[in-house]
Amino acid sequence: MDLALDMSPKVVSRQDTRTALLQAGMEIMLTKGYSNTGIQEVLSTLGVPKGSFYHYFESKEHFAVSIIRQFDQEHTSNLLRILRNPSQSSLQRLRTFCDTKRESFLSQDCRHGCLIGNLSQEMADQSEVLRQELSIVMNKWIDLVAACIEEGQKQGELAPHCCPRDLSEAFHCGWNGALTRAKTIKSVEPMDAFIRVWFEHILPAAPSV
Repeated sequence: MDLALDMSPKVVSRQDTRTALLQAGMEIMLTKGYSNTGIQEVLSTLGVPKGSFYHYFESKEHFAVSIIRQFDQEHTSNLLRILRNPSQSSLQRLRTFCDTKRESFLSQDCRHGCLIGNLSQEMADQSEVLRQELSIVMNKWIDLVAACIEEGQKQGELAPHCCPRDLSEAFHCGWNGALTRAKTIKSVEPMDAFIRVWFEHILPAAPSV
């Protein structure tokens, strides 16, 4: 997802102030993380007074919850578009998901990654409120992928050896691990390795004899 924004003060006159704050906070938090994101930096980016922030958000933690929900809304919309594409098979949809994320990550010079994954690593042990919110989002995404896997299993395209929810859980864990590794070495090779293993050896159903 492209989070590039027009950060000039004019943005506030063109958009709802709350939405502008969320988009600016999302961009900064994706780059710097929760702990290194300052409210004043967000406000200065938009030329918005501090009073406007606290009109919409009770605290920085509440602001982060709202950012997570906004990111989830945007990501889920894209995820549904891919996973329910009637012109592709279930296996093709899952591969499109990975390829799309790979290209997006590569276009960012192997930086940033996924906001939900980043915040999960940083804040799961620091904020119970954020941990619960992040868990809700990730469970929803896992369920959506599980539904795609189940459809592929029923059609005989995907391997039936494991329940769809377990496969989806493992798929997400492996993909997020590959993304973390890719950020560390600044290369998409870990993502390519994941794609090769999963789409050549794990997901496809064995050819009928």
